[in-house]
Amino acid sequence: MKRPPLLNLAAVAGVVIAVSLIAVKNVQGNATNEILNVSYDPTRELYRSLDARFVAAYQQETGIQLQVKQSHGGSSRQARSVVTGEQQADVVTLGLYSDVDVLRKQGLIAGDWATRLPHHSQPYYSTIVFVVRKGNPRQVHDWPDLIAPGVEIVTPDPRTSGNGKLSALAAWGAVTTRGGSESAAREYLAALYRHAVRLDSGARSAAIGFTTEKIGDVQLAWENEALREVADAPGELEIVYPPVSILAEPYVAWVDANVARHHSERYARAYLEFLFTDVAQQTIAEAGYRPYNASILQRFAARLPALKLFPVTAIARDWDDANQRFFDENGIIDTVLKPAGGVVNSSAPGTKDKG
Repeated sequence: MKRPPLLNLAAVAGVVIAVSLIAVKNVQGNATNEILNVSYDPTRELYRSLDARFVAAYQQETGIQLQVKQSHGGSSRQARSVVTGEQQADVVTLGLYSDVDVLRKQGLIAGDWATRLPHHSQPYYSTIVFVVRKGNPRQVHDWPDLIAPGVEIVTPDPRTSGNGKLSALAAWGAVTTRGGSESAAREYLAALYRHAVRLDSGARSAAIGFTTEKIGDVQLAWENEALREVADAPGELEIVYPPVSILAEPYVAWVDANVARHHSERYARAYLEFLFTDVAQQTIAEAGYRPYNASILQRFAARLPALKLFPVTAIARDWDDANQRFFDENGIIDTVLKPAGGVVNSSAPGTKDKG
């Protein structure tokens, strides 16, 4: 049998190689590179905006098209879902230091996680404020007003929610940082929960109860959530800034164990680093969170006024101490909640969105 000329064989081989390269290129172009951001309850809108800007910027810079998926729920519940493996988070953007640090204790993130990003891995901060009905009919201006006769409070459950934990600590510190004893703070906290008509599992379900279902006279809410609620219901709600409240410091980290498994560390790291850029800091302020960038925060001074905020170290040694004293089994929260048998507890699970 006559062999084909070598030139023809080379041409055929060249065609095969060219077709193969085109196929590989097409497969790469159509591949979906995903990361999952497991976050706390009220950050849905914030991260939808941030994700869109990050994905566009990252594609322009690298040519890689990413997809960021979001999951939201009570901060402490979200942390537990990552620990158990229920959610394979590439990054966590949770409401409390302790909710991120529990992943370190379980060997899921590195020991130096808090120093791997700018500003101690805190791209923004916030606080707890009061949301009241139009005209503030119950005349709620300060923490003692919350336990006046007839006042009904909506606040998330401190056993599952970062908002709930911070509200409890803010209430306690509103007594002790102004000269009150711990005994008086315990009595006040017990009274506060006697006035609570609903303890939801997270901030967003509490907001729905207060704004849509019209439950309660006052809601203890993240500042950003309060701003959103007032904007969504013009003329119906108002924000009351108490004279003192707690400094709320959400933290972010990539989850080393999961990014190693997913081969996604470069995406996760780039995503979190983006949060500290001026573009992201501006978006953060627009969404009602207080950016770490002081000059950008100053531009929003009318919307985000200066506040008197105390850190967790004003009422505990650190977050580990606060968790042990207040939120562990038989801690202060268990003690003050036990008599509040009439409080409704709901446990809506976290929800996932594509961002």
